[in-house]
Amino acid sequence: MKVSISGIRGICGQDLTLKEILRFCNNFSVLIKSKKCVVANDTRPSSHMIRETASAALMQNGVDVYNLGMVPTPVAFRESRKYGAGLIVTSSHNPIEWNGLKFIIEGRGINEKELAKIQNDQEFSIEKIGSENVIDSKYVDDAATLIGNVSSNPKVTVDIGGGAALNVVPNLLEKIGCKVKVINKNLNQTTRGPDPTSDNLQDLILATSDTEIGFAFDLDADRLVVVKDGIKQSPDVTLGLGIAKTLQMGYKKYVLSIDTSVSIEKFIKKNGGQVKRSKVGEANVIDEILKEKAQAGGEGSSGGFILPEFNYCRDGILASGLIASMIGDNSFSEILNFMSGYYQIREKVSIDSKLHDKVLDNSIEKIRKNYSNLSNLDGIKVDIDEDSWVLIRKSNTEDIIRISTESTDSDKAHRILNEIKELVNQSYEQVK
Repeated sequence: MKVSISGIRGICGQDLTLKEILRFCNNFSVLIKSKKCVVANDTRPSSHMIRETASAALMQNGVDVYNLGMVPTPVAFRESRKYGAGLIVTSSHNPIEWNGLKFIIEGRGINEKELAKIQNDQEFSIEKIGSENVIDSKYVDDAATLIGNVSSNPKVTVDIGGGAALNVVPNLLEKIGCKVKVINKNLNQTTRGPDPTSDNLQDLILATSDTEIGFAFDLDADRLVVVKDGIKQSPDVTLGLGIAKTLQMGYKKYVLSIDTSVSIEKFIKKNGGQVKRSKVGEANVIDEILKEKAQAGGEGSSGGFILPEFNYCRDGILASGLIASMIGDNSFSEILNFMSGYYQIREKVSIDSKLHDKVLDNSIEKIRKNYSNLSNLDGIKVDIDEDSWVLIRKSNTEDIIRISTESTDSDKAHRILNEIKELVNQSYEQVK
């Protein structure tokens, strides 16, 4: 089981049991000052059972539950602003046999202090049993109002990936004026995995032959990957396109995770904006956005665009609408051309999470011998030159260590990646 500010995740029935769901939700109840909580789930086979268990735990502790049913994570985040808290049954892009819980307080993901309370048993003062209410979301209307009408009526293909985006994304895109074709509607018939950032998206590439752009979502629709001109774009391009739209809207203050392409930072500064960097992870980016009073941001590795005026989370749904509204604009081709000269490579090394810290400590000693300009904001980042960097960090959601690198020279990026990957593997052999 993985426990972090990104949520609780595990293999359902093995390390993630209903007993654990009850315990975590009981403890979460103490944090819900409003005594109201939005509850939702994605399309995983175990999600309905876990949502019912979670709802029972909340109501047992006097919390009124507002059930959205099967909706994407960004919808639940948006609605939780009205009620004070939210809980989503999902493990996002993890394999289907996994599931988990995402916790929301005051419209944002939990912080480290709140996570500690959820992990440790709390004392309760129960005055009454909470009620359950079924509610509908106004997310589509709210997002359409923000985006506005798209007069060019672009043709768009949407790859649902069998996830929770099915009843939201096509509705939003059609409402703003797009002509929409949908593939991979059902989970038991989808031709790809739950994570569009790691899948080749071959069916979406084929399906966009007669449309202008393709959008692929993960199971809870906070991640978005773009297919343009028959090519799967990097997750950083998704973020870059969203950022380009906000620059068009006049925004200037941004927060980007430390693993986001340097090309996006340079594009922002080229257009008169300011950039702060944060640790990787949605909650870390949001914390920095709130601290800096930034207007937008995100993390490139997950295609995670964040617009805080609308949602304190990665919002792939909103991003798809904003990007669709740019098709045909100069800004769309400008950011794509600007980013095309940068090569990002992201790989992972399977390592038990119990050994992550030892492997990183061992790796940093090896890296110091070959590189300077090290940063430990999040893992180990080496700035090799103004256009080249490498980052090694432990995952918050999987038993892996992630290695990310970027350069304007593809061969150089691969060479750096291979050198660092070898150092990490050597460190792993020494500590296991």
